[in-house]
Amino acid sequence: MSVVGWRRIEVIMLLAAVLGLDGADKCTIGAIATSLESALHIGNTEIGLLVTASTGVGALATLPLGILVDRINRKRLLTGAIVVWSIAMVVSAFAHSFSWLLLSRLGLGAIVATAFPAVASLAGDMFPSFERGRIWGYLLAGELLGTAFGFLVSGLLAGAVDWRAPFWALGLIGFTLAGLVAWRLPEPMRGGHALLPPYRHDRQQAHADDDREALAKEIEAFDIPARKDRVLTENPANMPLRKALAYVLTIRTNVALIVASALGYFYFTGIRTFAVVFMSGRFGLSESVASLTTVGLGLGSILGVLVTGQLADRLIARDKITARIVVGGLAFLVTAAVLLPALMSQMLWVAAPMLFLSAVALGGSNPPLDAARLDIIPSRLWGRAESIRTTLRYAFEAVAPLAFGYFSSLFGGGGGAYGPTSDTIEQGAQGLDDAFLLLLILPALAGVILLLAHSSYPRDTATALASERALADSENEARNRRESRTTSG
Repeated sequence: MSVVGWRRIEVIMLLAAVLGLDGADKCTIGAIATSLESALHIGNTEIGLLVTASTGVGALATLPLGILVDRINRKRLLTGAIVVWSIAMVVSAFAHSFSWLLLSRLGLGAIVATAFPAVASLAGDMFPSFERGRIWGYLLAGELLGTAFGFLVSGLLAGAVDWRAPFWALGLIGFTLAGLVAWRLPEPMRGGHALLPPYRHDRQQAHADDDREALAKEIEAFDIPARKDRVLTENPANMPLRKALAYVLTIRTNVALIVASALGYFYFTGIRTFAVVFMSGRFGLSESVASLTTVGLGLGSILGVLVTGQLADRLIARDKITARIVVGGLAFLVTAAVLLPALMSQMLWVAAPMLFLSAVALGGSNPPLDAARLDIIPSRLWGRAESIRTTLRYAFEAVAPLAFGYFSSLFGGGGGAYGPTSDTIEQGAQGLDDAFLLLLILPALAGVILLLAHSSYPRDTATALASERALADSENEARNRRESRTTSG
């Protein structure tokens, strides 16, 4: 596939928009939480349950959809998921009770279950490894822009019209994106055989690496051996799910990445869901101003994902093989270290810079880790491997809003029995403050896990590269035998 310039940008934008749609959905409930609490007579626990509903369905559906990602046309699968998501969003706009809204949220699990496995597989097949950290930075920036869009637009629409307006707007956007994905997104050959050419300033490096990545060159230069008993010699596309699960979950680095990512997303989901409620009550901001402030923190996360992916790529090019693991781990530790004093501060002008820096670090933890997952998994297992990781991530995300809501109520905040008042909002914020502090141990633990796991990453990467070569040799031998039989016949 010889696509350059705008076509390459278009592909990145479409994949980023798919993740952005997921991000917009998940933060919409948080952005209009106070309006929902007042209209439907609910509290923080019910708000958490609304987010848990769609995420929980996505967690259950991710594994079977991951199998489909490795076997069928990924573009069509994504298109169908976005259409189902958009229909469910429109149904949510018609809700007249908490039960109706809760049931309508279940259909939103379609995009949850499909987005990350399909996007990871497509990105792996279209972009070379030496720039995957940067590419994942762009894609996750799309997710965060969607989150910022959801906070900003949903909050403003809910304030100017009512809480139903954001669902109508997002449903329309979803139908539009489904059409664009069906029309403009390519379906590449599997196994990295349809790489999109890099920009001009990277072409010399790409040619020097013969499209086998700078990382592969470093692995060979340091003479890092593969785990011979783990090298695949038969096409894993048809591998039974149980066998694929066993293979993926016995890759030590992958297990560390899965656990650390799940812990990080658990904390991020809690903050995303209750950020507006917290900012409103803690610092006396209106819902619209709190939404704008939260968008500002989202911009910090976007800055983080754009910086760390490129940083890790450049460090790898300078012989720092484990850069992706180490950068991700340090980002988690910085998040915990900076958030601690920020959450203890009572003054916005003191807390705001630290909250912004923590957003940069928390967002920046993801691109190098997402790129590292593609490094250590053979390409024809990318869909299922990502679905396994996504299942655990979404299981944690499904529990997170409920857990944060429960702990906030336990510590004195419930959001009010019949919607927020000035007193109950402040009480709810205090409860959320305590919940954020208690659960701050999770990103710190994620950072420690990654730093401990960096030693297994080079050999796991060498094993994945050896599997790719063995599979290519096996396919070439099979092709030569077929051609030989045809010629002799």
